[in-house]
Amino acid sequence: MSELLKRGLVEHAEALEKKEYSSHELVEAYLSRIEKRADMGTFITVDRENALKNALDADQRRATGKALGRFDGIPIALKDNICTEGLRTTCASKMLCDYTPPYNATVISRLRRAGLILLGKTNMDEFSMGSSTESSAFGATKNPRDPLRVAGGSSGGSAAAVADCQAPIALGSDTGGSVRQPSAFCGCVGMKPTYGRVSRYGLVAFSPSIEQIGPITKNIRDNAELLSIISGHDKMDSTTLRCEREDFSADIGKDIKGVRIGLPKELFELDMSDTVREGVMGAAEIYRQRGAAIKTVSLPSLRYALSAYYIISAAEASSNLARFDGIRYGHRAEDIENIDELFRRSRSEGFGDEVKRRIMLGTFVLSAGHRDEFYRRALSVKELVRKDFDAAFCECDVILCPVAPTVAPKLGEKRSPTEIYRTDAFCVPASIAGLPALSIPSGLGENSMPVGVQLIAPALSEALLYRVGAALEARKEGV
Repeated sequence: MSELLKRGLVEHAEALEKKEYSSHELVEAYLSRIEKRADMGTFITVDRENALKNALDADQRRATGKALGRFDGIPIALKDNICTEGLRTTCASKMLCDYTPPYNATVISRLRRAGLILLGKTNMDEFSMGSSTESSAFGATKNPRDPLRVAGGSSGGSAAAVADCQAPIALGSDTGGSVRQPSAFCGCVGMKPTYGRVSRYGLVAFSPSIEQIGPITKNIRDNAELLSIISGHDKMDSTTLRCEREDFSADIGKDIKGVRIGLPKELFELDMSDTVREGVMGAAEIYRQRGAAIKTVSLPSLRYALSAYYIISAAEASSNLARFDGIRYGHRAEDIENIDELFRRSRSEGFGDEVKRRIMLGTFVLSAGHRDEFYRRALSVKELVRKDFDAAFCECDVILCPVAPTVAPKLGEKRSPTEIYRTDAFCVPASIAGLPALSIPSGLGENSMPVGVQLIAPALSEALLYRVGAALEARKEGV
């Protein structure tokens, strides 16, 4: 594989500035890699013609001194639940297999203003419901480190694209860990930003009160630079925060002496493999050597967080996916006799098993007689978890914990739905509290598969996470 493909966002920017190669040559190299590695199941749609055209345009801008910015002409991959005008957006579902949006998501508009070039749309779990991409209607994504193992999910295609050098950077979406977990499984850096930091306009809704679009990259600096591009208030999304855009890379490389890092005892009481535990404790030791203070903190409500998350997210999914009725857009059953049969057959044929499971769960918890018992109680737990984090952050600046209890499992491994859901226990707390969380590679575990550690910080503390994360990254690289 060409050394060119192993470079990240900032490295490509420097090389393009020095004219080591053109944007067209760079994009062509990635497209060739995507074609060569098609059996990995990383992409659903590749936008080859437009990517090459946009690369030529970027080269012309650079030649005339009119580049759109540092990153003009650098390619990116995009999870296939983010709307792209004129390019199909499937959510990895039969329900939307031929859907082409008439508009762009806000993040697409911001990427294009920076000159980034879309290579294509990456594979994912259907409607983001899953943790392995195995629920995709287009087949599972394979892990580049071991093709017999999952790449994780639901943003598995985006993480695999970066890890397999099919793209230098990518965007995914994170509801209960869907950026962080595949990043950990594939050995990438993944950020779930503060809720409201990045616009969700154009993100096909799964659980709008929780989900966020986030960057997946090869290293911390690239991640910070990409988040700086896509973040900021958006009048098209009322949930975005009214805060100034930041240079999230500004504190990278600064000393972390005196930073207080908390280890939540409740999360370390959960089942995890020995190598995952060793990876987290090894990271804690590196931080201790760098001058950080390590201490144990308590988050008592975390024992209820996973149940609350699946109730809230399923309830919102049930409501949001009601729009797919076979009438306005999406899959429509043929040879139907009445409207009831149209609804029933279109949804039965269009949705996969996992999506149906969560729709039924969500419908149940919102039904008369159960709404107060389950849904409203779950919302109360969500608030308790947030308050527990607030209390913990009075004692520490950043929380350190695992991303997942094990390394990537094997493709096709038989596990019950509840067993699969339990693997989200480490990622869900930050999600329902709306806090930023960063997944960073921390060595290799069993079968030489990547292990990731997670850093969680107070709302709007992404710059702190990148600073602390960079200290671990630098030590792992021998700096």
